[in-house]
Amino acid sequence: MKWAIVSVTKKGVEKGLYLKEGLGADLYTIPKYYEVGCIPMEDGFKEGVGKIFSRYDTLLFIMASGIVVRTIAPLIKSKDTDPGILVMDENSNFVTSLLSGHLGGANEAAKKIGKLADAVPVISTASDVSGKIAVDTIAMKIGARLESLESAKKVTSLIVAGKSVDLKVPQNIGGDNPSGVVVVSNAKNIEVSQIIPENIVVGIGCRRDTPTESIMTTLREVFERLNLHMKSIRILATVDVKKDEKGLIDAGRFLGKKIVIIDRDEIKKVEDRFITSEFVRKTIGVGAVSGPVALLASGRDGEFLIEKYMRDGVTISVYQEETR
Repeated sequence: MKWAIVSVTKKGVEKGLYLKEGLGADLYTIPKYYEVGCIPMEDGFKEGVGKIFSRYDTLLFIMASGIVVRTIAPLIKSKDTDPGILVMDENSNFVTSLLSGHLGGANEAAKKIGKLADAVPVISTASDVSGKIAVDTIAMKIGARLESLESAKKVTSLIVAGKSVDLKVPQNIGGDNPSGVVVVSNAKNIEVSQIIPENIVVGIGCRRDTPTESIMTTLREVFERLNLHMKSIRILATVDVKKDEKGLIDAGRFLGKKIVIIDRDEIKKVEDRFITSEFVRKTIGVGAVSGPVALLASGRDGEFLIEKYMRDGVTISVYQEETR
């Protein structure tokens, strides 16, 4: 988790310097209160917050909550993308989970900061107050995505209300992906919320100057064949000679996924486990790309759902990681 602490007073900066080591955080302040260990917000507080808002998983503001709310209001997009936002007073009496308590991890962060700063964590989300777990908290804890925020909200409201809610998990989330579910019930209305594990690593190879559209079309075709949700992708991977390939870069940006670059020397250590091509070897120095990069980028136990799928100059490998 990537943390940032923000304060605009001398006392707040002192408190931030105390907390930054324990949290592994970056500490931001305005130039007037700059001290060694801080990062100055040269363009002022409002502009500075705008620049860092989406760069961190969690932001702790040591100041009054009013100024924080007014400053971040234009930056808020969605609870599944916004960072966790916390506010703590200068005397560290209370640390409040203000935004993205579940998916953004602000509720858990409030508890952690509370221990470090000897502050009382203030958490107001209904499920936590009632001592129950929300659907989005489950997703956050297993590193997964929600198929629908609205359905998660509805099912969580049932949990909070004390209604009976079943949790159905395949024997192995990685190895048994059901295409359907049969619900036997005499209830007229049943709310269903799907949690999608991010346990898919996609290895990609392609010809030089392959357009993004070709890469995305091939990827969607493979995922349709495997009955996989695109949200299950954790990372994309490719070989070092493709690190500047515009089509790949744009595909990663479109999907919002990190592209891991694998060196050819690393591929040589595992390529004997894959079907190789002499043409590819003569071209870039290794005999296989998509399979080896997927395996190496993952670094976890798992299995290939498709080891090599080729279409229009694009090669795709899909590696499914075992759940932790």
